[in-house]
Amino acid sequence: MVDGFGPTMPRGVPPGEEERPAAAERTEPIRVLVVDDHELFRRGLEIVLAQEEDIQVVGEAGDGTEAVEKAADLLPDIVLMDVRMPRRGGIEACTAIKDVAPSARIIMLTISDEEADLYDAIKAGATGYLLKEISTDEVTAAIRAVADGQSQISPSMAAKLLTEFKSMIQRTDERRLVPAPKLTDRELEVLRLVATGKNNRDIAKELFISENTVKNHVRNILEKLQLHSRMEAVVYAMRAKILDLETS
Repeated sequence: MVDGFGPTMPRGVPPGEEERPAAAERTEPIRVLVVDDHELFRRGLEIVLAQEEDIQVVGEAGDGTEAVEKAADLLPDIVLMDVRMPRRGGIEACTAIKDVAPSARIIMLTISDEEADLYDAIKAGATGYLLKEISTDEVTAAIRAVADGQSQISPSMAAKLLTEFKSMIQRTDERRLVPAPKLTDRELEVLRLVATGKNNRDIAKELFISENTVKNHVRNILEKLQLHSRMEAVVYAMRAKILDLETS
């Protein structure tokens, strides 16, 4: 899964929040707000998450308006939210939640595989975009990964995102960018793997380095590019032509 575009970059996370403490160092459970207009789905998620000792469902909401109110009151670590809901959709609510609960990480959990929804969700500040077809184990793994500062996107959507990156670059070819700071060969390797949807653990295995080393590389990349999130780094690098990915 991967960590907007055009003249307006996606809303980044505050400096210093990109790499949060690892799960082993966390002393309190991850506080989760579940947002979906189907009560049965909310109840199912609550039952699944209740079995995880390090995850606590602190509230639920049936639409975007209620989600913003609950987020402001409960200040959850993670918001699991559907995209399309009555009264106020998830993407619009995403922007509002980032205002009232800046530290909350938002994972869109939806049936929508539309590129436009993915694109708008990332621009609105979502850190994850998962399709409801994933397993319950993948949901809990995504919650932990996002709480630890990673971005999560379903593989099929990641491929569409990279295609959108390519299109965006073609649309802005005529725009001159300030030369990007030089990244090391290893940093470029890490950035390419981030862009293909791999998390820190997968990157560490592929490059035969530790997860902490991966985190240090990501931190250095963000500092050099003066950006706040992995997603912004990938977009910037591709626009600046320092990262070129082949997509199918």
